[in-house]
Amino acid sequence: MHGQSKKSDQTPPPAQSDAVQRLRIDKWLWAARFYKTRSLAAQALDNHRIQVNGETAKAAREIKPGDTVTLRQGPTVRTIAVRALSAQRGSAPIAQQLYQETPESLAAQASAREWRRLAGADPAQAIEQGRPTKRQRRQLDTARNSWGARWSASIDQDKR
Repeated sequence: MHGQSKKSDQTPPPAQSDAVQRLRIDKWLWAARFYKTRSLAAQALDNHRIQVNGETAKAAREIKPGDTVTLRQGPTVRTIAVRALSAQRGSAPIAQQLYQETPESLAAQASAREWRRLAGADPAQAIEQGRPTKRQRRQLDTARNSWGARWSASIDQDKR
């Protein structure tokens, strides 16, 4: 019995306690809801769109709280400080507690959003009139058919 109590008093090996403090970046990006699947996160890492502490990261790169992650998603570049680690994907409010976006990144996103709004890059705002009304459709139909029987570029078979 003395040997059994000795086993329970032992502390876990350092590798297990270190695993709690570090996590693969592709798992963390998935858990923090930056990417819908872990394979999409790994693909972004393979395409060199993600940097950790200023260095291009690979999918197996381990991160820890305090690291700075820079991700490029389309035209948007986000700079994020890692606050906590989680290998399990949770709800959005829980995922937002895993990171904190830098004030510079938030300001850059706000200015880009304002620029897109002023530039009219929104496709919904590009449409001036939308669908034609019934009256406008009738006017278009009469304009198309106004030449009707008066003129034709084809050779009629009946007139030969």
